[in-house]
Amino acid sequence: MSDANRTAGLRTGRLIDRRQLKRLGVYVALYGTALLFLAPYAWMISTSLKPESEVFSLVPHWIPSEVTVKWYAQVLAEAPIFQWLINTTLIATATTVIVVIVDSMIAFSLTKFDWPGRKAVFALIMASFMVPIYVNMVPLYTLISDLGLLNSPLAVILPFSAFPLGVFLFVQFFDGLPDEVIEAALIDGFSSFQIYTRIVLPLMKPAMASLSLFTFVYTWNQFLWPLIVLQGSETFTLPVGVVTAATARTFQPGLEMAATFLAALPLFLVFLVLQEQIVKAVQMQGTTG
Repeated sequence: MSDANRTAGLRTGRLIDRRQLKRLGVYVALYGTALLFLAPYAWMISTSLKPESEVFSLVPHWIPSEVTVKWYAQVLAEAPIFQWLINTTLIATATTVIVVIVDSMIAFSLTKFDWPGRKAVFALIMASFMVPIYVNMVPLYTLISDLGLLNSPLAVILPFSAFPLGVFLFVQFFDGLPDEVIEAALIDGFSSFQIYTRIVLPLMKPAMASLSLFTFVYTWNQFLWPLIVLQGSETFTLPVGVVTAATARTFQPGLEMAATFLAALPLFLVFLVLQEQIVKAVQMQGTTG
């Protein structure tokens, strides 16, 4: 083998080693970051299974010496967790369905129909991004109170029945939908509603999945607005119920961690079931526009 071939082989080997080291470094950074994010959840689960002596110990114990479900039993006995779970699921699901339908219809009319003032309407919707939600709380509360909806799931569902983000996301999707598709459907005698239900909806599943996941998680985690309009413990959502129950008793870390885990468990299950759709939704949000 000539010296030139040897030199080329050494260079190739060094290049491969550098690539492998870079790849190893990326993996170490990714797994290290993942561990940092998982650490609080691991501590939450560990604390919820510890006996009282280890919960208040000055020495941290990641692995309980004795596993107990005492805290879970106490949470389920003292608080209507299942009722709060039903309330939260109802509110999050209803809000998600309404937002997807309303926002998709608004975006469809803004992009595929020519009517006076549509650009001004879209600009107004985008400008609403700049208005903090806290500015609207007083007039919203007054309106909900005048309608007699206080202490009702509708008090949480209706104010969030349309998201500017959803309109923006769907507008980007419809801008990429060829006008020829709509024109061909009109020539075939389809009405606007038939075009929306039979042609548009089947094509926009990725966009719908993206907005649905975002809306469901956002609504599930709402705290301030449900705290204001839901005034009875039987109507509380999980975030509100867990916090209000915690402030009504002596601080017990094991009890708080058990309640927090039960409140977060449904979202964990949603993630496990919908992993593929969540990844596609994130990818779409990253590439939209």
